[in-house]
Amino acid sequence: MYFQKISIKNIIKSIYKRFNLLNIIVASFVPKKNFYPMVFYGGLRSGNIGGPLVKIKKLKKYFPEYKFRFNLVYTTSSNSFLTKSSIKYLKKKNYPIILNQNGVFYPAWFGENYKQKNQLNQYLYHKADYVFWQSRFSKNASEKYLGERLGSGEILYNAIDTEIFKPSRRTKTNFSFLITGNISKNNNYRIISVLEALMEVLKYDSKVCLIIAGNIIDKTFFVSESQRLGIIENVNFLDKFKQENAPEIYQMADAYITMSYQDNCPSAVLEAMSCGLPILYSASGGVPELVDEFSGIGLKVASSWQNIQIPDRKAISEGMIKIIENRKNMSISSRMRAVEKFDIKYWHKRHKYIFDYFLGKQ
Repeated sequence: MYFQKISIKNIIKSIYKRFNLLNIIVASFVPKKNFYPMVFYGGLRSGNIGGPLVKIKKLKKYFPEYKFRFNLVYTTSSNSFLTKSSIKYLKKKNYPIILNQNGVFYPAWFGENYKQKNQLNQYLYHKADYVFWQSRFSKNASEKYLGERLGSGEILYNAIDTEIFKPSRRTKTNFSFLITGNISKNNNYRIISVLEALMEVLKYDSKVCLIIAGNIIDKTFFVSESQRLGIIENVNFLDKFKQENAPEIYQMADAYITMSYQDNCPSAVLEAMSCGLPILYSASGGVPELVDEFSGIGLKVASSWQNIQIPDRKAISEGMIKIIENRKNMSISSRMRAVEKFDIKYWHKRHKYIFDYFLGKQ
């Protein structure tokens, strides 16, 4: 049944890609106007759940989509609906292609099929007119698995609206840590490692709580584990939430935890920082570029493309305790860094500049 679902999903995606190509061909007969950026998102959807969907929603707010009267194309590496034929046709018709490069497939993450999955990604990566890498780590990973790019680009981190994601004014009692995300069974380590560490933290302060919110596939298992470890009273499970509810989720907590290994540029970390939460994180991927020594604590792990590396329980528990003891200063620093480095105004400004440049307006 699982393979049947995957097959049907792939068939639907293939049909959608063909329709997308037809859309591009039809649109090419409409005269282009370069008065302002008229963006076609290459079939990408926008939404309230999941980083890629939310990112496109943020961009569409400032650059609405024009499906049949566009003058440039914007897409992402993670979920592009552009085929090789689509890319070739766009290049032939001189439509600028702007790529948001947010990751590559590699063994530790995707298993044996990573090379096959990277093929289209590689083609798009080298054919795009301009690339926004989400972090230095993202750029390095792209060069390793997709090859050195000769075209232009820049590192542009994800961004948040710091006027929406703000610290809570409520008075909190028990110190609460927060984990969020769409966590599949393959990523159970992101939660189980923290549950085990929480046992040690409770010896320091028996009232510390852990909030786990999002689309947690193995939630029943984590509830069972919390009971087995004797910490169920200190763990609060919340359902998945929409983007408009995200600020209040962060505002329920005092600090944020992510043990995700080699994440490129997680928006959740930036959202948490903007809400004044110190970050405890796996010092891997692009997260060390987002969080400095004043706004969080990075836990050292080995660098590997073959296997996921997880900080040990002692390191996690010690990091949690250190954040509890330095909560005030770290909270202030986290908020300040988010406002100064990752506010969405700069993100939109850079997109506008690059769009205008390729439309001949700069």
